[in-house]
Amino acid sequence: MTAATVPGAAQPREYPVRIAPSILSADFADLGQEVAEVAPAVTTIHVDVMDGHYVPNITLGQPVVASLRAATDRELDCHLMITDPRTYAPQFLELGAESVTFHPEVEDDPLSLVHELHERGGQVGVAIKPAHPLAMVEELLPHVDLLLVMTVEPGFGGQAFLPEAVPKVAEAVVWRHRHGAHLRIQVDGGISRETIAQTVEAGADTFVAGSAIFGREDRAAAARELAEIAEQVRRGVLAR
Repeated sequence: MTAATVPGAAQPREYPVRIAPSILSADFADLGQEVAEVAPAVTTIHVDVMDGHYVPNITLGQPVVASLRAATDRELDCHLMITDPRTYAPQFLELGAESVTFHPEVEDDPLSLVHELHERGGQVGVAIKPAHPLAMVEELLPHVDLLLVMTVEPGFGGQAFLPEAVPKVAEAVVWRHRHGAHLRIQVDGGISRETIAQTVEAGADTFVAGSAIFGREDRAAAARELAEIAEQVRRGVLAR
């Protein structure tokens, strides 16, 4: 079921397509250059922060974000796959990230954290794993700027796309329309030329892509191609 065919669903024209390259798939030995190569094609760089507790992998932290802030003027979108976002999310904002997304099940009072991060001037998102229902975060949605629907299990890059997670995107679009909310709907995990169409049809507007961009020789061209596919699919959905 597409966003265009779900009764009461919002049309996605209000939410322009945004491709957010995930540096988890970049060459960390040359990270500044990797980001510089893709920057002309995007407005946002996606940063996956993992602590080895919430997920079984450890990636990067504050020093890398500080270095990125000095190296690029693109927006930094930090996805915190960590057990203590209350301690660390404000630090990423202080270092210059524009947006932080956290998994609310690790917080006793996630709404107060959302408010705190907004008071600090940041954009705030909440994320749900593939097995988690939208109901888990529904009370937070009126207060956040972004909902991240994971289309793989969080923790490692390069995983295969899970199509069973896509219906939650359409559900979120319906919720957004019915409540007059203004939040982006982001998908992350296995997004590529072959899979992005499914999420566009469901109503997603923001697409995190790692190996589909940094696995290509021309990073900017890869990002533009994903955006073009998304726009073409969206035009087809809206024309139905």
